[in-house]
This record gives sequence, structure tokens and C-alpha cells, in this order.
Amino acid sequence: MSMTVQDCAQIREGFPRPFPSTPSNVLEQFQMDGKVVVITGAADGIGLAVTLAMVEAGAHVALWYNSNDAAIEKSQALAKEHNVKASAYKVNVSESTQVSETIAKVVQDFGKIDVFIANAGMAISKPILKQTLDEYRKQMSVNVDGVVYCAKYAGEVFARQGYGNLIITSSMSAHIVNVPTDQPVYNATKAYVTHFGKSLAREWREFARVNIVSPGFFDTKMGASPLAINEAYRMSALGRQGHVKEIKGLYLYLASDASTYMTGSDILIDGGYVLP
Repeated sequence: MSMTVQDCAQIREGFPRPFPSTPSNVLEQFQMDGKVVVITGAADGIGLAVTLAMVEAGAHVALWYNSNDAAIEKSQALAKEHNVKASAYKVNVSESTQVSETIAKVVQDFGKIDVFIANAGMAISKPILKQTLDEYRKQMSVNVDGVVYCAKYAGEVFARQGYGNLIITSSMSAHIVNVPTDQPVYNATKAYVTHFGKSLAREWREFARVNIVSPGFFDTKMGASPLAINEAYRMSALGRQGHVKEIKGLYLYLASDASTYMTGSDILIDGGYVLP
């Protein structure tokens, strides 16, 4: 039912809420000194680039990885180079118990979690008629269940703290049907987490912000396949894949005090791929 002008004019207790007590200087807004950031899928690719962005801005970081033990040495190098606390945690995000126990361990080790970046993901790019049900379940377990588990248990920490910030890595594939590669399951998993994140932004409005990043093709292991690379160049308005250094600033913006009026947003960063 639509409200009348008179209904809309009613004063509601508690509104407007106050502005945040954050710096006015824009460079100070981007500083992450003293904040604790968890990044899943942090051993390489976009996850590692995001981790670098956080430590370069002064944050302490918890690098979550599944099988790439290089994250251990990378965390040690980051701590030494940037004079921050950095630790690596081996976690299979598709196992809820591992997620909940590791989040508890991070809080024990760091004292809090300011930002949680649910970045881990995987793809088995096949048409549904050629994809096995086990392959379907694997993608769902990592891309969907993993994000849900991380959100649930990180959200419990945020609720206790009274503050928090969740950033979900989705994909431009939540917005389009990729060509020439048929990958309906992967596309659907990303559409799920995009809408899930938007829904959480409202649910958590009293204590946390939630935003989504939807990358296009970046020059990583998850980038365009050799069979699709030329079409990726053609479809992108910029005529190339992205370099991971080109996405660091977006995650830093969302993680920092520069974006305190942003929640429930889904930001495409795809070189103009979805424009046509």
C-alpha cells in the first residue's frame, strides 16, 4: 500500500542517524591501520592482490588458503615487509566446522575481525549436459556454501562486536551468460552470492556493511581460458583482461572508511565486458 504525503511526514524516532566519526581527509579515510582483515582464497590471484592492498594500507591480515601452502611464506614476508601481523590458516571453506573454528582462532589470535573478504571460489566450466552431479556439488560447496558459512560465522562476530564489514567476491557471470563457454552452474552460484550479499546488507543494517565485487576476466588462473581468450579481448571495451593491481583499490575502498555510506552494492569491474 502506498503511503500518503501525511504518512511520510511523520517523525520517526531514531532518525536521522548520525554521520560516522571518520576522517574528512580522503587519504586518511583509506588508511587501515590497526584493522584486522580476513581474506579467503588469499594464496594467489585476486585474493593475494587484495591481501597486498590491505597490508599496504596498514591492516593486519589473516590469509585463508585451501591447498596452496605458499600462503604461509607469503604471510611471513608480508608481516616483515609491512610491519603488520599476518598469519596463514589452512581452511576448506566448504566445511562449516573448519570455517567456524578458524574464525574463532582468528579472533583469538587478532582480538577482532573488522573486515571479512569472502573471495574463495572455483569453476568447472562445462555445459550442464556434460557436467557430472559431483562437479555441480563441488562448485556449490565452495562458491555458495563457502560464502554462506563464512558470512554466518563472521556475522556472529560482527554482531557481538557491534561492527563489521563483509565483502563478497562474485563475478560478472552473475549478470550475463558467458560466451562461448557454457557454464550455467558457475554462473548460477555467482548470482546466488550476489543476491545473498544484498539481502545480508539489509539484515545486518544495525551492525555491519555488506558489499559485492563482480570481477570480469583478470589475468589469473581463474581468467579467460585459452579457448575463450580472444573472445574475451573482443568483448571487453578495453580489449584485454585486467591486471590484479587494477582491482586492489576497489577492495580497499570497500574495506575502508572511504565507503561508510555504501552497503548492499554490487560493483562490476570488468573492463566494460557486459556493456554490449
